[in-house]
Amino acid sequence: MGKKDIKKYAKPFGKKEKVLNYTSNAYQLTRPNKVGRVMALIRECQPSSFDEWESYYFEKAYTATKTPVKVNTEILRELGERLYAKLTEVVIPEWTEAFKNITLQDCMDYIFEVTVVRTYDGFLLEKSVINDSLSKIFPDVEFEESEPEMDHAGDIDYLGKVGDKYFGIQIKPITANANFANYKISERMSASFQDFEEKYGGRVFIIFSTRSGNKKDIVNKTVIKDIESEIVRLKSRQ
Repeated sequence: MGKKDIKKYAKPFGKKEKVLNYTSNAYQLTRPNKVGRVMALIRECQPSSFDEWESYYFEKAYTATKTPVKVNTEILRELGERLYAKLTEVVIPEWTEAFKNITLQDCMDYIFEVTVVRTYDGFLLEKSVINDSLSKIFPDVEFEESEPEMDHAGDIDYLGKVGDKYFGIQIKPITANANFANYKISERMSASFQDFEEKYGGRVFIIFSTRSGNKKDIVNKTVIKDIESEIVRLKSRQ
């Protein structure tokens, strides 16, 4: 018996998709604080048709902000206008300048940097975050590198062992001037994290780290409290 075809409702944007997606993510225009917690809403709704979902969304969606605002078509239109402004005023001029100046040497240097140099930098970063920070903050937790053959190895750098349970750590390098709030995990990665939690019992935490002198500092320091709470939760389930 063949698989049933799933009808797609999304409009194709062709070659425009990459630049629209990049700009939308870079300026956080489809984050929960702008459009509401979309995946949570559709799971609550469990719609049997697109019309049912559309009606439910505009009835229930509120921005995930300190003072929630009801999302309507005007808000989505305004976000679209902001997307266009960022594209035409910032992204296109910056990319046009980059396209004009990029060289063959830039391309060869970039491949070498990403493959060899940044891999080494990332290796040192991971070691520093674990050995100089997390291991000292949580001395009772045994931290292990994820095994290459592990299903989630591409998404999880270290495991934190609490009894017979594990939580996951992903370490992301970030420049001192960057805003880690811009980072948005993909649907695939979200599914991978959920699968990890079901298999090993614990959540996965993303740590953003930057260099400060000869040290690596954790940028999103609130994650420490989140990890602490997760350790308490896992201990209670032993």
